[in-house]
Amino acid sequence: MALGMDPRFDLSKAYWMVAGIAGVDPNAASVGSAAWAEWLIDRDLNFEIDAREIPADWPTGHVPLGRTKPYELPAPALERSSGTNGYHLNAGLVKWAYELTKSVKLDDTPALRKIRTGYPDYPNAQKPPFVLKGDEVVASDWWIGKIMTTQAEQWTRYWTNGQGHLATTAMEDCGVLQSLTFLAQARKVRLDRVLVLRTGANYTLPPMGETAAQLLAQEANEDDVLSAYVPSLEAAYRVGSPVVNELVTHWDKYRDQTPTTAP
Repeated sequence: MALGMDPRFDLSKAYWMVAGIAGVDPNAASVGSAAWAEWLIDRDLNFEIDAREIPADWPTGHVPLGRTKPYELPAPALERSSGTNGYHLNAGLVKWAYELTKSVKLDDTPALRKIRTGYPDYPNAQKPPFVLKGDEVVASDWWIGKIMTTQAEQWTRYWTNGQGHLATTAMEDCGVLQSLTFLAQARKVRLDRVLVLRTGANYTLPPMGETAAQLLAQEANEDDVLSAYVPSLEAAYRVGSPVVNELVTHWDKYRDQTPTTAP
């Protein structure tokens, strides 16, 4: 916000790319993969009942604000007076970035191949790292497990009316988009020039034969790093840099014309 409001800078034509690591849903991709998000869905802004107290016929304790049970239809609007539950990025720009980078070769290391062996029932998790279009659930808590992954998949479909598909999970991006939204309302930036790239540093659910608690113990040690941390950092650079280089090299073209590809 401070940068955007500083009168020394004119950011009215700027492009914004958030690039970072994430948890990756094995239904969507493998660790080390890179996903361009079109939808960012906030998982924090909701009612919640502890799982030990939810009705037996409820699939989750998360309830949308303005509703009385999970996934009650019709889904509220993403943005309303009680808060913003998500952001829909410029689909044409996201597709353009994906098309520009979909053939980028990502590292496939022995360590990544070993991790993948624990997910034989997930075809996309068996693939070497790749670039995809896939959406993100954003939450302040670092959650993990099969049940919570299923809830995040359903939460994504609910808030996007079936258009979004979960690929990654991260913490910061709805906050970033909220700040950019405020700046856009002040006519300081353009929201149609925002891109979010997240790369898989760990799976969101445990491998075959392990529990969620066991996976958490492996991934959450602050004296160590996530199982695919270094490859995911490299993937963020390899996939993000062609977009930055294209925009900078041809700024005379992209300054006034936002690149898009039909979604």
